[in-house]
Amino acid sequence: MSNSIVYLVGAGPGDPSLITLRGVECLKRAEVVVYDYLANEQLLNHAPDNAERIYAGKIGGRHNQGQDEINSLLVNKAKEGKIVVRLKGGDPFVFGRGGEECEALHDAGIPFEVVPGVTAAVGASAYAGIPLTHRDITASVAFVTGQEGKEKDESNIDWDRLSIGGGTVVFYMGVTTLRRNMLRMIEHGRSPETPVALVRWATNPCQQVLIGTLADIADRAEENGFKPPAVTIVGEVVALREKLQWFDTQPLCGKKIVVTRAAEQAGEFSAKLAVRGATILECPTIRLAEPESWQLLDLAIRDLSGYDWVVLTSGNAVRFFFQRLETLGLDARALGCCKICAVGPKTADEIRSFGIKPDLVPTDYKAEGVVEEFSRLDMHNSRVLFPRADKARDVIPRELKRMGAHVDSPVAYRNVFPDRLPPETLFALEKRSVDCITFTSSSTVQNLAAMLGEELMLDMLRGVTVASIGPITSKSCRELGLKVEVEPKPFTLDALAEALESHFS
Repeated sequence: MSNSIVYLVGAGPGDPSLITLRGVECLKRAEVVVYDYLANEQLLNHAPDNAERIYAGKIGGRHNQGQDEINSLLVNKAKEGKIVVRLKGGDPFVFGRGGEECEALHDAGIPFEVVPGVTAAVGASAYAGIPLTHRDITASVAFVTGQEGKEKDESNIDWDRLSIGGGTVVFYMGVTTLRRNMLRMIEHGRSPETPVALVRWATNPCQQVLIGTLADIADRAEENGFKPPAVTIVGEVVALREKLQWFDTQPLCGKKIVVTRAAEQAGEFSAKLAVRGATILECPTIRLAEPESWQLLDLAIRDLSGYDWVVLTSGNAVRFFFQRLETLGLDARALGCCKICAVGPKTADEIRSFGIKPDLVPTDYKAEGVVEEFSRLDMHNSRVLFPRADKARDVIPRELKRMGAHVDSPVAYRNVFPDRLPPETLFALEKRSVDCITFTSSSTVQNLAAMLGEELMLDMLRGVTVASIGPITSKSCRELGLKVEVEPKPFTLDALAEALESHFS
């Protein structure tokens, strides 16, 4: 037990980028992660793959485990000598019951550390454009539990001071008791016309904000079907939202977009859309895998000095090629005798990360663009290495051979079906709550059709905007009966994100 410790880490209010650097450090060390309902599950990706993950949040609206059970769980895992991270929504010490957990750890002689997080009130107010304090309006703020007194005859809250003090008041977990709490403030002296904001799923792309007054916010919440989790902000500062609103004015705010890239690649593109306000549903239709045999690629790598050109058409090709190079005890110096063609700026950037400047980057990022560039050169008797995906189009090797080149095209990686499609994405498609689906290669759309069946896929995507990264992918979409509404120029992820922004705005 000498190395065991429990870290109580504040996960923040929802946006996974709001966790602290110290919180990420603790997750990277974790052997056990015990996480809550309000802790963004993306944060679990910071933990090692072999770390045990235990959900201690809510199932069907009820707590999966009682607080005493959670306390015992933390103590027992630490007594096994484990490094434990207790990942809690918001801040552990602000309505997070972190104090109770620390008491249990202290009584059991378990060392612990508390890592603060952005609490819900702070995150919700900032992302709603409502400052909790303002020099011209109020200099005080109070955080209050919205559930206090639920099973008590009398409240422990000093409603007189809370109501007539004039400061900002934030109620946590108070949607189900909203009407009662608003009436109490009015009864104890706060003006019925005091502005009120409800902020649901704060800092997430699906954040919702409802504005009213003490007198009518409960009626508005019922009319709009406003449900937990949400915080309630009471005070004159709420009126500033009209000027300071920023998060929910983003171009893709409220749009639910399915990203079909491989799981290893989805993060980059998802981030580009999320920063524009979109809600992302990742639905990998491809899983990248090693070739069934390395033999042909290994033979080519050992003979690199005999090649005139190496053609790399994607970041995946670059990564798998250089990984194999390293496995064979070689590095970028082995390519010193070759010229390098990179198809597209992202592929070129990936190559530069290995210290190599590409000799040729076609302006047209399709295979046809590569062929056009090489047609301007004398390729007769040139030797070309084309490490490729198993299902890559044969345009480049076929046309280079017609120019008189000798082309070797060993498989560097395979595109295979994932084990399954994410249930939450399938549920959203079935419920017709998806606004857009993106395809970044022919394989992504073809695999989705194969996994769902063409008829079901077409039915699920009826009314959904289809966005394709380029004409080859668009052709595959149309062959399957899909109508492509968004196709960027140039054919890059950055351009696709910008095209979606333009389309929906």
